[in-house]
Amino acid sequence: MKVRTLTAIIGLIIFLPVLLKGGVILMLFSYLLAFIALKELLNMNMIKFLSVPGIISALGILIIMLPQGAGNWVNDLQLKSLIAMSFILLSYTVLSKNRFSFMDAAFCLMTIAYVGIGFMYLYETRSEGLHYILFAFLIVWSTDTGAYIFGRLMGKHKLWPVISPNKTIEGFVGGLICSLIIPLVMIMFVDFNIATWILLIVTIILSIFGQLGDLVESGFKRHFGVKDSGRILPGHGGILDRFDSFMFVLPLLNILLIQA
Repeated sequence: MKVRTLTAIIGLIIFLPVLLKGGVILMLFSYLLAFIALKELLNMNMIKFLSVPGIISALGILIIMLPQGAGNWVNDLQLKSLIAMSFILLSYTVLSKNRFSFMDAAFCLMTIAYVGIGFMYLYETRSEGLHYILFAFLIVWSTDTGAYIFGRLMGKHKLWPVISPNKTIEGFVGGLICSLIIPLVMIMFVDFNIATWILLIVTIILSIFGQLGDLVESGFKRHFGVKDSGRILPGHGGILDRFDSFMFVLPLLNILLIQA
């Protein structure tokens, strides 16, 4: 517990100033987190980061995370690059004599989308305003806290035991309830320029998908037979273990609230 707490404190000391500063510093930090998360996923599937598929995947992350406000050429480059990478990865299945399979190629492409889009929206959300990124983080943290407390106090019915044996339906509902505190408090200080009832609905959706994001990453670990995605954060696991919920919440927040 001491190691876990110390890691959390050090992480906040590093991450919070970068988050508050935003801009290029946060964008570069987001790229760093994305490359670490990419390496963690590739390692789960026994694909080396310094390999042809690993390098192609890293290039994909580099391109998919380009700033969306840079111009239409970004979207054009992303589309053409994904098509090119698909052909290269599929061709590599032949060149590797099927040691790298069609399923591995699909895994790499999905990893590019999953990791790249998730972390791209980390700095894109911050660029829309500090209150949006704080809103996302507070929803995830309040959901996790509520799920833990309600699960420990009242949890009797397993939510998805095959994927995550410790999660309960009571914890899931408790997380939703606690997440609703965040918009009710924030609207007293921040104008989201949206009706309160709509903001509450958005919060519920984000809380649900935040918990789903956590289950998805748990599913990865179960499938590949690993306890944690990585070891970079002592007591917490890897970057994916800490950001799995945000990788679902941040894109949805942009779709439902910021770009709506």
